Amino acid sequence: MEENFFAQPPEAISHNKNARSCIAIQSPCGTIHHILWLEVETNMVQNYRKTLLACYLGFVTQAITANFAPLLFLKFHTDYNIPLGKIALIPGTFFVTQLIIDVLCARFADRIGYRRCAVASEVCSAAGLAGLAFLPELLPDPFTGILLSAVIYAVGSGLIEVLGSPIVEACPFEHKEAAMSLLHSFYCWGTVGVILLSTLFFAVFGIGSWKILACIWAVVPLYNVCNFAVCPMAHPADSGRGTGIGGLLHMPMCCIGGLLCMPMFWIALILMVCAGASELSMAQWASAYAESALGLSKAAGDLAGPCMFAVTMGVSRMIYGKYGDRLDLMKYMQGSGLLCLLCYLAASLSDAPAVGLAGCILCGFSVGILWPGTISICSGRIPAGGTAMFALLAMAGDLGGAFGPGLVGGVSQRTGDNLQRGMLAGCVFPLVLMAALFILRGLRQSQGPKPEGPSQ
Repeated sequence: MEENFFAQPPEAISHNKNARSCIAIQSPCGTIHHILWLEVETNMVQNYRKTLLACYLGFVTQAITANFAPLLFLKFHTDYNIPLGKIALIPGTFFVTQLIIDVLCARFADRIGYRRCAVASEVCSAAGLAGLAFLPELLPDPFTGILLSAVIYAVGSGLIEVLGSPIVEACPFEHKEAAMSLLHSFYCWGTVGVILLSTLFFAVFGIGSWKILACIWAVVPLYNVCNFAVCPMAHPADSGRGTGIGGLLHMPMCCIGGLLCMPMFWIALILMVCAGASELSMAQWASAYAESALGLSKAAGDLAGPCMFAVTMGVSRMIYGKYGDRLDLMKYMQGSGLLCLLCYLAASLSDAPAVGLAGCILCGFSVGILWPGTISICSGRIPAGGTAMFALLAMAGDLGGAFGPGLVGGVSQRTGDNLQRGMLAGCVFPLVLMAALFILRGLRQSQGPKPEGPSQ
């Protein structure tokens, strides 16, 4: 029996809960076999650290794909004569594509295999980033080339968004919460790295060399292809049902219908739409706003705009992660919503660059709590919501991320490429969010402390 056990691959050993006890009972030389077990376990954990590295780099790749193109919005506008309204379609297309891939991946990843899907995510990300450098010149319409590139790397981003969490969850580590928290923080800090390094590159080689930088960034997912190809990968226990909006495809209609019959859940969906729109409207346009509306240089605009936005958002989420149990979440979110509104007003109405810049930076801190906070409220009040609840909330957040930047860009184009007017239109999202929080607070008080659950 010992030989069969030690012949098992690490994946099998990690899921054999009785492995240690089996050796202790069956072995006449318990000490020797205990040592062997420790060696197997140690080697297994070390091997799975490669899996963690692959997932972390996957989220860094996602940050690259989501934040590199926005640094070039004004470059696209001036070099290719693309109106700002059309440029606004780039982030919208990115998030809509990602939304579609979330649905498809969660349904078919179990059949295709998580490893193949993970490798495919990095290949698509690399191809899209490289395509950004070549397709605008190869195709008759440069905008079509940019949009096609965005669709390709959005496929990669959507795949890793769905796969990253269940892959890490399946790793045989004792403190998975810490690993999971670190995984999701890599997006924020990856964003900071992308902006800092891109700014340094542009300062040294000039903004005209952006195509070379796009190819350089494509090397990151290409390198990660090798990591995903060889790292150990245990199969998620839930067969892909617990992550992503594609879990809806596996949910009984009674669960979904039960959620949609709850007024509180509809308010939560509105909160998620507004949270996604408030975050992405500022994040996607921060670079162009700092350069065109505030008159800052490209380097200063990128560092002071999207970079500091990402830093403050990361700090906000770190505070929530560490002190969330001590905070009155509803009051904290109401304060964050008010701060978000003030930030949008400062960015849109102030003629002083310092005030507008402060609004852009502090907006990152204000929106940091909105997305995870809404999920926490639903988890506490609707504990029986399950996969359907998280799936619908994720869908609402992604829809907000797709719609918000488009509204800002469209209004800017109609007002003579005035991004401040576009930011003023973006005030609608924190306004609606604050109204939704007010209504939600009233519902909680009227319903009392008893948690809700979808009717079965």
